[in-house]
Amino acid sequence: MAAQSMSELYKAVRAERKVKVNPYVSQSLKKTPLTGKFTLKLPGNVRQVQRLSDDDVLALCKCLQHNKCVTGLDLRYNNITNEGVEHLAKLLQEEKSSLSCLDLMFNDIQANGAQVLASSLQGNSTLLSLRLSGNKIGRGGGLELASMLQENCALQELEVADCDLDTSSIIALIIMLKKNKALCSVDISRPLLFSHQEWAVHCSKMLAVNSSLMELHLGRMGMTDTGIEQLTEGLGRNNSLRYLDLCSNRVTRDGAFHLAMMLKQNRALEILDLSSNQIGDGGAGYLSKAITCPRSTLKELSVCRNNITSEGLLLLAQAVKSSSTLTHMYIWGNHLEDPVCQAFKELISSGRLHPEQTDVSPYEVDGHVFLAEVFQSLRKPVYNIDCNGTDVPTKTAASPDSTAHHGQLKDYLNCKDLSL
Repeated sequence: MAAQSMSELYKAVRAERKVKVNPYVSQSLKKTPLTGKFTLKLPGNVRQVQRLSDDDVLALCKCLQHNKCVTGLDLRYNNITNEGVEHLAKLLQEEKSSLSCLDLMFNDIQANGAQVLASSLQGNSTLLSLRLSGNKIGRGGGLELASMLQENCALQELEVADCDLDTSSIIALIIMLKKNKALCSVDISRPLLFSHQEWAVHCSKMLAVNSSLMELHLGRMGMTDTGIEQLTEGLGRNNSLRYLDLCSNRVTRDGAFHLAMMLKQNRALEILDLSSNQIGDGGAGYLSKAITCPRSTLKELSVCRNNITSEGLLLLAQAVKSSSTLTHMYIWGNHLEDPVCQAFKELISSGRLHPEQTDVSPYEVDGHVFLAEVFQSLRKPVYNIDCNGTDVPTKTAASPDSTAHHGQLKDYLNCKDLSL
């Protein structure tokens, strides 16, 4: 279907429902390519635009019926509710649906909407990426998504950060990752947990057996050193995870020790985000030794805002100089005193640390070296789905013995002792 006809059809549907045309949508449809595959981008966080409503979504879905050009929908930061999700679910259930990426971050979707979306994905084999972060789908929505993963073997990326998931829904999702062969990137950051450690035990067991997950975001989970210790037990046996996000937790020196021990064993992890924790100089020392270990594969490390003083930062600077793999280091928000400023100036000026691979930049005033903040951070994401038609890695369907883990999930959800 040509882009012009899509715009006309959108206007016709709005007129039929006696609703004014949203000029933002109308103009965007006019500008879309006439051929090829592309992502239709209609984010609501653009200045001076009218955010999309459920009626807009209905009209869009009618425009996209039998359309093979639009392979991705970016509908972030709009006013889409459960009603709008129902229209999208019908589109996903079409026999020849072409959508491979759906971004619904920070809308007004709740548990019922998540249930409808999960039901539509049980038999879907085309959607590769689903982003729901910022929608308050809660416990019910999280459990529905976990159940969906029993049947869906196509989805490769799932983002449900800041969705008010509780402990039971977090554990249910983790259980389904034990044998899931499709998911490569998962973000479950900032849930509402009544137990900060129970889920870590399940996560450790999952990481010990999962062989497809490449990127895992566990930010703002309230994780302590005990949780880190449990997590690293599974990470030591994991051979696929490349990006681990542990930002904004409660990790201190002891947690950094367990992570350092893991880094000496793990041969896959390349990126570690420990920003906004409290590892201090002791933790920085442990990590410095791990970075220079011959077996370490770590390429990028963020320790921003960790209360690290000159002692720890100088050890990290020396580790960067000695490491054969580490290329990115982020340190802003710590105690950047004179020796640290001089050390990082030397790393950057010598070419050992490229200016675009750190978050500080040296400058001089009256013969003294200082570091200024540069707004750069860890590359994200590591696993990137191409929604515009380029072939993506094919993932193997779940193996037959995964039914044991499906049963484990069912037993968990039916447990009467859960405080839900």
